[in-house]
Amino acid sequence: MKKRTDRGPVRLLFIQTQAEMAGAQEISRLLGEGLSGKERGGLPEFEVHHLFFYRKTAAFDRWTNVHFCLEDSPKGPLSFVRFLWRLVRMVARIRPDVVLTFQHYGNIFGAPAAHLAGAPVVIANHVSAPATISPAARSIDKALGLLGAYDIITVNSNETWRNYQSYPERYRRRLVHVPHGFEDKSVEVGRREARAAFGLPAGVPLMGSVARLHPLKQLDAAVRVLACRPSLHLAIAGQGPDEGRLRAIAEQLGVASRLHLIGDMPPSRVGLFLAGLNAFVFPSTAETFGLAAVEAAQAGIPVVANELPVLREVLTVDGEPCALFADAANVDDFAAKIDQVFQDHKQAAHMVALGRRLAGRYSVDGMVEAYAGLIRQSLDSDAGRTAGSSAPSTAALRSQQ
Repeated sequence: MKKRTDRGPVRLLFIQTQAEMAGAQEISRLLGEGLSGKERGGLPEFEVHHLFFYRKTAAFDRWTNVHFCLEDSPKGPLSFVRFLWRLVRMVARIRPDVVLTFQHYGNIFGAPAAHLAGAPVVIANHVSAPATISPAARSIDKALGLLGAYDIITVNSNETWRNYQSYPERYRRRLVHVPHGFEDKSVEVGRREARAAFGLPAGVPLMGSVARLHPLKQLDAAVRVLACRPSLHLAIAGQGPDEGRLRAIAEQLGVASRLHLIGDMPPSRVGLFLAGLNAFVFPSTAETFGLAAVEAAQAGIPVVANELPVLREVLTVDGEPCALFADAANVDDFAAKIDQVFQDHKQAAHMVALGRRLAGRYSVDGMVEAYAGLIRQSLDSDAGRTAGSSAPSTAALRSQQ
């Protein structure tokens, strides 16, 4: 491990796949903003760069120090080889002191590219749910961890940490649990005004979600609830490959007029969108944290989430759930839990009060300081190649929750 000998800025490079406003991108945004331009623990200030494999949307076009390898995902073997070559060259040109990789493809392509480009430290971040990772990608990730391509591997929840406990000790000793932090998305805007901003109908019961439109998000479960609740409307903020299928299901069920697909939006608009909802639904089948659901609960919107262990973990305050949980694949059960939000006002108010306290559990400052500590200790010592010897222990970081 190289030690820094100059006093220039510590250059950080965040690498991930596509440029779009999704959970992993939101976390890297918060980390980048929190770390930029600040001196910490004897290190000079951090200079943050973001590198995306390709430009999915224009969400990051106006950011400073943002780089794109490609305009679109590579198509075909030759295009893929060119992408890899360009990735290594771009990392080498940026000359980062520390590379942080996000999502499984960001890890397995970004870490080797970082080493080939001469980056001294790589911190991999497991923010992809196991169900989203192919067996081949998991095998490559395990091999990279065992070979030492990752100096540190962060996980964002106890459930994600448990998913890697069957891996060899040489891999596991690099794991560090750093809970996600999140911004308060609460806004002081009336429901009617919030809905008008997105062209949503006033005076109707409205449930909503913020999610990438992907089959694993199981948003069709919420669409199917519309068929058995004729007065209910559904608004979804996000974009993705599942849009056509969701629209087709809505047409088949005769509920297309009550499905409102808002499209992608910047983080600054999410709070306004949430303010227009009566209930937030999160039927996702695979998560490592469930950032959107946590943001909604803290913003004061009653949450109905799929029955996943990780969602029960993160949507809990002092041992008490701040959301309702349902088998989202069972339309009757999902609809019944949504009904409770509209019918049991005392329970809904209690959930909202609990959800408001999530900000204390998942602090942006806490997350940023944890990463700053990992970066500082990795740069300070050759022993930083293993999280167990150089970074805060898993137990210590888990105690922040």
